[in-house]
Amino acid sequence: MPGDDLTPSESAILVALMAVAREISNTELKERYHIDVRKGYRDKLNRLRYVESRKSGRTYLHQLADRGWARVEQDLPLDARGARALGGALTLLLANLRDRIAPRDDYRSFGELFALTDLRATAPPTSGPQVLRTRLRQAYAALATGPGEWVGLTRLRPFFGDVDVDDLDEALRRLEREPDVNIVPESNQKMLTPQDVAAAVRIGGQDKHLLAIGV
Repeated sequence: MPGDDLTPSESAILVALMAVAREISNTELKERYHIDVRKGYRDKLNRLRYVESRKSGRTYLHQLADRGWARVEQDLPLDARGARALGGALTLLLANLRDRIAPRDDYRSFGELFALTDLRATAPPTSGPQVLRTRLRQAYAALATGPGEWVGLTRLRPFFGDVDVDDLDEALRRLEREPDVNIVPESNQKMLTPQDVAAAVRIGGQDKHLLAIGV
C-alpha cells in the first residue's frame, strides 16, 4: 500500500479503472481515454496485485483487483510534473468523494459507488433467502470473468448495501452449502487488507474471504 512507489501515471491508471469499474481492453483505454497500460505499468500493477490483466487476442484486458480498490481508498500520488493542475484536481476529487460518501449509509466504498450494475436498482424490495441467493449469484457473475474464478468478498459486499450484514452473512453460509459453491479463507493472510478482514464471513469457525461459483 503506501510505500509502493506508485508514479502519478500508475495512480491515474488505478483511478481510470476505478471509474470504469469493469474489465476493459487496453485498446479501448487507448482509443477512448488515451490511457496506455503498457508493459512496465502492467507488470508493476499486476505484481502489486492492484490490477488483474489477461491476454485476449492481440491486446490485454485489465480490471481493478481487490487490493486496487483498497488502494484507491487511500491517498494516491497524482501530482505529475507538467500537469500539476490536473493532479491537484484529481486529488481534490477523490478527497471530496471520500468526504461525501463516508457518512452515508447506502455507500460504503468506492467499489459500491462505481460498480456498473443495475442489480440493486432492479432488485425486488424484499431480501428474503431466495432473493438473496439469486442476487449473490448475479453479483458474482457480474464480477467474475468466468465460472470458478475467485472473487473477494470485499468486491461482493458493496452490491448489498441495502441488506443487513447478518442477513447477508447467513445468505453466504447457505450459499456455501450448494455443490457448485466454495467460500475459503485467503491463503496468504499477510496479504489481507483491513477491508478484506471487515468483509470476511465466519463459517465453520474460520473467517473466509473468497467466493467461487461453478467449481
